[in-house]
Amino acid sequence: MPTSEKISLLLFLFVVTAIYILELFFILVFVVTKLSHGQTTNILWCKPAIVIHLLAAAGIICFLYGHLIEPYWIEVKVVQIQTDELKKTSFRLVQISDLHCDKKERNEKRTVKLINRMEPDIIVFTGDAINTASALPLFKDTMRDLNAGLAKLAVRGNFEVDYWKNLDLFADTGFELLDEKIVALRKNGETVYVSGLTCENPSAFRNLLQSVPDGHYSVFLYHYSDLVEDLARLNVDLYLCGHTHGGQVALPLYGALITLSKFGKKYESGMYTVGDTILYVNRGLGLETGLAPKVRFFARPEITVFDIGPRK
Repeated sequence: MPTSEKISLLLFLFVVTAIYILELFFILVFVVTKLSHGQTTNILWCKPAIVIHLLAAAGIICFLYGHLIEPYWIEVKVVQIQTDELKKTSFRLVQISDLHCDKKERNEKRTVKLINRMEPDIIVFTGDAINTASALPLFKDTMRDLNAGLAKLAVRGNFEVDYWKNLDLFADTGFELLDEKIVALRKNGETVYVSGLTCENPSAFRNLLQSVPDGHYSVFLYHYSDLVEDLARLNVDLYLCGHTHGGQVALPLYGALITLSKFGKKYESGMYTVGDTILYVNRGLGLETGLAPKVRFFARPEITVFDIGPRK
């Protein structure tokens, strides 16, 4: 985690902690005064106390919203891309990322309905499948139920590499795992190339991408955004990744508190142009496991639809 993100997180936690310590202080003073002297004090209703009450209440409301509402409020983001490398055919590519399935279903069924309704040519998954081994059946059922006209493709994220290396996550799902592999997808006589790389072996990206032929539209799948500034003279038109969750907690006007990304907030979520490449950082559909709070705030779960077609 970059130092700037550590500072932002610590400052945020300090402010939140201070608000609730002060709230507790005002309540305790009121109670102690009442019990000790048999009389009330106006400390609960002085101006500083009212400000703290409002902030504390707002914090509780934001937490409840972030826990009960936003994690289930999927945003379908449509991105139109025009390219000279396609002459008469369009490809619809749908990206999902960071499902982080738990044993209990969260967004999985709705995700399947939303995506299948779009009738995509290609579906790609950019890593982080499950939080627990008991969620494997749910993940597989979800991936199996997704329909694509041409291909369903996936790369492994850090969770697959760190925790689930021995699980066959994609068997019987219809997804092809791209691990230092390139596939050519043809529609109406035109071709797009999709390449993928596991985050276990990032140094292999150059050898992989040098094999992508020039003159064709090229999509690169990788869990992190880490390689985007090293793609000079390589044919990557569209680089799709996830990992950041858009911070999972983002603040108005500031954005993500933490991204756990090499670049920090530089590529926290959404679309960026880096050299000749369009980078898209998907916010994912699930929630981080472990000590991370089970909330999303100003970082809605996301399905991204790319309509890639000829330049008009």
